Amino acid sequence: MPEGLINVNGDSVQTLEILFLTTIITLLPSILIMMTSFTRIIISLSFLRTAMGTQQNPPNMVLIGIALFLTLFIMNPVLTDIKQNAYDPYTRQEITQEEAINRAKQPLKEFMLRNTEESSLRLFCDLAQVDEPANDEEAMQLAMRVVIPSYMTSELKTAFQIGFFLFIPFLLIDIIVSSTLMSMGMIMLPPSMISMPFKLLLFITVDGWQLLFSTLAQGFR
Repeated sequence: MPEGLINVNGDSVQTLEILFLTTIITLLPSILIMMTSFTRIIISLSFLRTAMGTQQNPPNMVLIGIALFLTLFIMNPVLTDIKQNAYDPYTRQEITQEEAINRAKQPLKEFMLRNTEESSLRLFCDLAQVDEPANDEEAMQLAMRVVIPSYMTSELKTAFQIGFFLFIPFLLIDIIVSSTLMSMGMIMLPPSMISMPFKLLLFITVDGWQLLFSTLAQGFR
């Protein structure tokens, strides 16, 4: 057997390929967080839970599960593109490993650039000392070390904006309940105990889960 090959079930597998796959599996959580819609979704869900004051309901595992499935739903066109143009040709040995990686990066980079604000992209272009792209073709030539932090910065900003708008209606309920309790002289009664049922009623009345999920899904380009 040639040097650098390992026999697995009768098939020869290059040692570097096994090392590469192991590295990809190790970095998969970071890739999921940094290069997909997961960050915006999980932060928005966390803001919603805090705004409603429901403590640990829904639990963290439920929020993470919702965020994962919404991420798969939103990223489905990108994942399909990667499978058809990168993974399938590589498994058929039609392209090399390097070509497969380059093809897989293109849909992800295009997705991130479509959802990245110009100000964030300009910031990291300046920090990396590269020219700011004048059009989409030039933007696609940027290195991932510039695109990924630009995308993450935009996602954090958007997630906090969503959190701000989620807080407003629930904050109004807290203000009304607190003012009512003070006018009645019931200072010792915690306002959160009275306001929580009204928050839940408001959220159910406006069909809050569907409204939030549709807003998150439609917010990505």
